Amino acid sequence: MYTDRVMDHFSNPRNMGAVEDANGVGMVGNAKCGDIMQMFLKINDDGIIEDVGFKTFGCGAAIATSSMATELIKGKSVDDALALTNSAVVEALEGLPPAKLHCSVLAEEAVHAAIDDYYQRKGMPSPVAKPGEHTHDEHCEHCDIDDEA
Repeated sequence: MYTDRVMDHFSNPRNMGAVEDANGVGMVGNAKCGDIMQMFLKINDDGIIEDVGFKTFGCGAAIATSSMATELIKGKSVDDALALTNSAVVEALEGLPPAKLHCSVLAEEAVHAAIDDYYQRKGMPSPVAKPGEHTHDEHCEHCDIDDEA
């Protein structure tokens, strides 16, 4: 059911825990499945993510996607982190069962929420898409947004 990489990130999560001096913190959740993710970013003056952490309440896939998302953005620029998609998280984990793809969407949204918080704290306009500006990808049917409305 789960790939070896998913099981590794679930059993040995990377970057788990709060970053005490984080200057960007975001929390997202999905009431339908009960998964809640909180992402912590420490971004330096050059816009590089020096440290990242997460706290996730949820299933193994939620923990694995949180862990992988932190690995994909740590040491990267804010712009690179903004480009993170749920598809990239799924690909890096070598796949997720269809019923668990929503976890990768939450991981993407948690990163973006933390970046949005960073910009708000700096008093700068946020480049993060707001509700209604969501960029959809092939797995977007799991984010509960109806394109046809």
